[in-house]
Amino acid sequence: MKIISWNVNGIRAIVGKGFYDVIKEMDPDILCIQEIKAQEDTMPVLPAEMNEYTMVFNSAVKKGYSGTAVYTRIKPMKQKMGINHEDHDQEGRVITLEYPGFYLVNVYVPNSGQDLKRLDYRKEWDHEFMVYIQKLDAVKPVILTGDLNVAHEPVDLARPKENYNKSAGFTQVEIDGLENLLKTGLVDTYRKLYPDRVQYTFWNQRFRAREKNVGWRIDYFLVSERLFSSIKDSFIWDQIMGSDHCPVGIEIEDRR
Repeated sequence: MKIISWNVNGIRAIVGKGFYDVIKEMDPDILCIQEIKAQEDTMPVLPAEMNEYTMVFNSAVKKGYSGTAVYTRIKPMKQKMGINHEDHDQEGRVITLEYPGFYLVNVYVPNSGQDLKRLDYRKEWDHEFMVYIQKLDAVKPVILTGDLNVAHEPVDLARPKENYNKSAGFTQVEIDGLENLLKTGLVDTYRKLYPDRVQYTFWNQRFRAREKNVGWRIDYFLVSERLFSSIKDSFIWDQIMGSDHCPVGIEIEDRR
């Protein structure tokens, strides 16, 4: 079973760049996307040849902002939007799908913003999200994927010294938030399988950052420890264009 995650930086924009052709090529069983920037009435309709997928989406209250969606070939038992916290559920950031063998959580974690203006909010969000994941994991294993908006370790960004505690995505507050999530019993699949590999998933659109490969690894697949033995591969498709992020994915034993 192949599960892919991709921050598309606007679903309507990426559809115009051959998005559906890329999906066919990737051939995911489940595709999680973040930052759709669309409401129900502006979400592009899937082409007829992709009617095998069911689309689930969670839009932000604010138009043209944030939001998440999932395309799935496998019908979920249940679906849920948000994390049971009204203050944090206005931006369409979380979708949870329940399958027989696991919960799948698609998340677009808030960015701490320019000059770290949202860092205090981010700290609160990280804690509440961790509590939510803990409650799910107590029931059945979790596959958590999405744009976590943090580079975990210096190897996960091209310029760690220049960015540490200065730039959103590499402050100690954000790193601690991810550490706390991992301490609940989750495994970073890519780093566990490839401890020394250097690949990035996001490049700033300015300064020809992607061309120079001055990037960040901020898109992840985290799984419950008891699921890790089922992971066959965890990968970053950094050759796929269309967004300022690239797709990431896992191959896992079918647990339907």
